[in-house]
Amino acid sequence: MTEASQAAQQWSDCLEAVARRQDVPAFEQLFNHFAPLIKAFALSSGLNRSGDHLPDELVQEVMLAVWRKAATFDRRKAAASTWIFTIARNQRIDMLRRLRKHQNDLPADDIWELEADSDLFGEVRQSRVQDQVRDRLSDLPVDQRQVMAKVFMEDKSHQEVAEEMDLPLGTVKSRVRLAMKKLKLSLEAFDL
Repeated sequence: MTEASQAAQQWSDCLEAVARRQDVPAFEQLFNHFAPLIKAFALSSGLNRSGDHLPDELVQEVMLAVWRKAATFDRRKAAASTWIFTIARNQRIDMLRRLRKHQNDLPADDIWELEADSDLFGEVRQSRVQDQVRDRLSDLPVDQRQVMAKVFMEDKSHQEVAEEMDLPLGTVKSRVRLAMKKLKLSLEAFDL
């Protein structure tokens, strides 16, 4: 059994343990592994442009949904990572819809005057994070970067990417998984 298939089996086992007996240590393993990946996904898709707190909020929403919906996971239909990132993608879309619904076309500066540099720290931090994610994405091999762009930035399913790029579905999933691992390691070094 390869290392990748062992990892896939481990995450599936954890999800099933959460589903069967609300296994907190299994959930902690899932959280510790997937939370940074979900945050990287949120950052790479620009969710933080609408607020610095949104990537963390997405992580919370996704992991809460994983806890609640673990019983619906079926390892015969999808890998645990695919199942979790489908939830992440759907939660991100829902979050963006909610944000658009509550958008105000009237700038806050027109309502009351703010100090000129009151949000300077947030803007600088956001810019640094975006630069780091962009740099890390550019460090990926071309084949992984292309697949990541289609899956996470164009919101295409793995199947759609496989058909568009004329690749086997398993190859697309492997490239996404490898790229996410590399991003996780490099972003952890940046301490996001």
